[in-house]
Amino acid sequence: MGILNVTPDSFSDGDRFAGVDAALERAAQIVAEGATIVDVGGESTRPGAAAVDESTEIARVVPVIEGIAAASDIAISIDTSKPKVMAAAVAAGACIVNDVYALRAPGARAWAAGSEVGVCLMHMQGEPRTMQDHPHYEDVVAEVSEFLTHERDECIRSGVARDAIALDPGLGFGKTLAHNLTLLKSLAHFAALDSPLLVGVSRKSFIGRVLARPVDERLYGGLGLAALAVTLGARIIRTHDVGATRDAIGMVSTVLQGTEH
Repeated sequence: MGILNVTPDSFSDGDRFAGVDAALERAAQIVAEGATIVDVGGESTRPGAAAVDESTEIARVVPVIEGIAAASDIAISIDTSKPKVMAAAVAAGACIVNDVYALRAPGARAWAAGSEVGVCLMHMQGEPRTMQDHPHYEDVVAEVSEFLTHERDECIRSGVARDAIALDPGLGFGKTLAHNLTLLKSLAHFAALDSPLLVGVSRKSFIGRVLARPVDERLYGGLGLAALAVTLGARIIRTHDVGATRDAIGMVSTVLQGTEH
């Protein structure tokens, strides 16, 4: 899953792809580097990011999604928590909703059930503006697992197909460094929850803390974690660095499967 942030305040890309032309050029690169999914986001969820209203978010993402859909048959994911943005994005050509709030906004589950899209439910403690203000867990693996299975069950009860749901433990979203490392070590537990596991670690701040690297020097750390995640059962890797990540996880997958990837 290649990341395409069309925001003016992305933690890693800044405003490089905020314009439609630049975003479509980046999308073409993501396709060329071999991604299966391109994940388009119009609102930053980095710690402290300002909220964005529905109309602004729709104006950012819809022209980009329309352009990607016209140029390629790659699957398009919309990274949003707002049902109106979800609907506009799917009408423009998206087929997956990637929601850091796990479809908990009013009407989101019912809309997802009616639209028959794929969904990714992510765990986050708190909300993006304050999620890194002293996050606390008694047992981070148990609590994140309980949340994800509960929200999946709620979606199924609302009519979302079970096989349309992927789960994401939300690394970096309301977690300390220790929490993130514990979750990474325990990915096999999440892979055993019987839904495809999505993992996103690309360029995240906890890599910088461990390796003392700025955001533009975290590729190798991210590749190591991507390889680890696949080894422990992850099915989808969300990344800014598509080509390098595809090579890394392609080699790991080939070894694990015992056949050419």
